[in-house]
Amino acid sequence: MKEYKLTDMEGKFADIIWDHEPIPSGTLVKLCEAELDWKKSTTYTMLKRLEGKKIFENDNGMVKSLITKDDFYAEQSKQFVEQTFGSLPKFLAAFSRSKKMSDKEIDELQRLINEHKEG
Repeated sequence: MKEYKLTDMEGKFADIIWDHEPIPSGTLVKLCEAELDWKKSTTYTMLKRLEGKKIFENDNGMVKSLITKDDFYAEQSKQFVEQTFGSLPKFLAAFSRSKKMSDKEIDELQRLINEHKEG
């Protein structure tokens, strides 16, 4: 399983790309200079790093994602739950031990369970 983790700066950089994609690499350099105070070389170094993680690609100067922002964070959340708690039911047990769930939250969880139930 591919591990999806980003440092704080990688996350800020990724958000710029996701918010503007597809984006010409020259425009990305200008945005990173304005928003992160980066030099051109820093932007391209970070882009290469995230290309290596198979999150983005630079195709002839056009930068685009290989995984959507929503899918990335969903996978990151799934990995966190599995690594920290071992399973979703153990996570929910730990979560609900310290916080009572509202009827609305319980109904939403039940709806999700029903939607994803293996049949």
